[in-house]
Amino acid sequence: MAPIISVTDLHKTFGQDIHAVRGVDFEVEPGEVVVIVGPSGCGKSTVLRCLNMLEVPTHGTITIDGVAVTDRGADLDAMRTEVGMVFQQFNLFPHLTVKRNITLALRKVRRLSEADAEAEAMRQLTRVGIPEKADAYPRQLSGGQQQRVAIARSLAMGPKIMLFDEPTSALDPEMVKEVLDVMLELAAEGMTMIVVTHEMGFARAAADRVVFIDEGRFVEIGTPDELFDNPQNPRTIAFFEKILAH
Repeated sequence: MAPIISVTDLHKTFGQDIHAVRGVDFEVEPGEVVVIVGPSGCGKSTVLRCLNMLEVPTHGTITIDGVAVTDRGADLDAMRTEVGMVFQQFNLFPHLTVKRNITLALRKVRRLSEADAEAEAMRQLTRVGIPEKADAYPRQLSGGQQQRVAIARSLAMGPKIMLFDEPTSALDPEMVKEVLDVMLELAAEGMTMIVVTHEMGFARAAADRVVFIDEGRFVEIGTPDELFDNPQNPRTIAFFEKILAH
């Protein structure tokens, strides 16, 4: 089976001084869960943002589901309907109800009828465990609930791939588990996922592979057991000794 994501020699620079991503190569198989970990400022989020072209790579090629999205003239809008992304901040429209936050793109992008869009919104809200919040406004929800709405909004578009950029970092500790539980369920259902996170318990439980990135380079890639229990690179060893000690 062909990889659903293929990245070759990916570089991203900002100005003349910041080389955020340096020669990254990797592939993701359909249904695979890849978790990217590393110190702050190491390029984790930049890699993720390059995948759906929120950041335009300085050099390299990215192919998603057979389409080279880095080619000039690539249909990025079409690509983004297939690649859902969940950010640290929830980015919900505060003046719209939860249900309207989800149905908006379904109506405008997927061209669904109002009835079909509302049915899909309720299906996804049930999937993330908060159907009773459909008529609430974002300000009436906890941070964990808002993040679950953001996940439901992405899932409603029917993506083949989900990207998560530190989805729990803005949450209070007691709200982290409810979001991670939803992500664990998605992984169990076979959703292709790339997750940038500091949640090592999630990485161990859900990942098929874990990537350690430092200074814009993929330093080491392996199964959770390989990276957590027997890392090979000195930089990886030092990182996990520090992280797992807390």
